[in-house]
Amino acid sequence: MPPLRSEPTMRRLRTLAVLEWVNALLIFPAVAWLWEMPLSPANLTGLGLVLLILIEGGAYWWLKYRGLLAGRPRTAGLPFFRVLRVANPVLLAAGAVVVGLGLGSGAPWTHAWPGAALWLFAILEQVNYFHLQLSHDTRADLARLRRSRRLRPSHLARDLARERTRTAP
Repeated sequence: MPPLRSEPTMRRLRTLAVLEWVNALLIFPAVAWLWEMPLSPANLTGLGLVLLILIEGGAYWWLKYRGLLAGRPRTAGLPFFRVLRVANPVLLAAGAVVVGLGLGSGAPWTHAWPGAALWLFAILEQVNYFHLQLSHDTRADLARLRRSRRLRPSHLARDLARERTRTAP
């Protein structure tokens, strides 16, 4: 594994933060205008949830990048992310109700199915950030996955676990 403050590592952290925020900015025009998704409650709920978690992910990577840049050993904002780890599933469950009601309403499929897909994407992002690393977009990640044949805890999950052991009585 390369040193934590190596130039490629720092560039990757900065890129991850920016890409998550760019994705959050681009997803609304992509689904609302390009795909002509109706702005129904179910669709807006799924969209809102995925935007929220993408923004949180970008914030995590940015704080991690800034902390390493400043030479701080731990990522700032971890208590906030600990709250999000619990709050997001509550929001996702509430979103499931809204999307489920949209699916069962008898409205045209475009009034709920895009929202359901976005809600599912939000769940995957929640797992990817707060639990298991689902995205493997580098050769090193793919090689480790092939070797171990299992998903490993996400970076944020590992940071939260380290923080929990530091603050345990």
